[in-house]
Amino acid sequence: MLVERIPHGPIVELKLARAPVNALNPDLCNNLRTALAEAIDGGAQGIVLSGGPKVFSAGLDVPFLLSLGEDRAALMSAWSAFFDAARALAESPVPVAAALAGHAPAGGCVLALCCDYRVMAEGPFSLGLNETQVGLVAPEGVQTLMRRIVGPHRAERLLVGGQMIDSATAHAIGLVDELTNIDDVATRARVWLEGLIALPREPMLRTRAISRADVVAAMQPENIRLERFVDAWAAPDTQKGLRALMARLGK
Repeated sequence: MLVERIPHGPIVELKLARAPVNALNPDLCNNLRTALAEAIDGGAQGIVLSGGPKVFSAGLDVPFLLSLGEDRAALMSAWSAFFDAARALAESPVPVAAALAGHAPAGGCVLALCCDYRVMAEGPFSLGLNETQVGLVAPEGVQTLMRRIVGPHRAERLLVGGQMIDSATAHAIGLVDELTNIDDVATRARVWLEGLIALPREPMLRTRAISRADVVAAMQPENIRLERFVDAWAAPDTQKGLRALMARLGK
């Protein structure tokens, strides 16, 4: 089971469970999308998205992606699975709170940005869109999500430099909404959701839909431009950066 379903009354926790670091391969991404749909169809009024201790998600499964070589169809399918999962979070008709009990680089950060609220563990944990450090360009829609939360100038600095920032800094600039003890991250995410679902339901949901229309729009295919993204995957600078990442991971 790649996504564990943990019910808490009207709130359902979906826990990424692909050891060791929840690397986002197509199976995990498709499982997440299915689990989210099933929870909502089953009447969940709020969703907690959690991951492993110390690492929420390490982002896309780069070794898997590199193993696909120049198979464009396979690469398109793999990246589509990821962006479909992120889009499902962005389009969720009920609020979603991310419980980050550890690092959340790249794709892990994208999933968190698609959620309504982010609780992160205090301590030596970091998150960010570090794509440029491995030779990738974050799509316009993903950049929009970062700008929406931290403002255009700060987003520019973070995105262009591919910066990973620690949890305290992330909280100070609003990238995460709350810090807590690592053991309490999912609980605090649930508490936030409980506060929302205690409000008159339809006014809350309608207001939320209006407020998050830009999140939904950002993740639409025309703002991701997947074909251009996959074309860039084969660029020499990108492949060099990815191979360097693999070398670092192998040490």
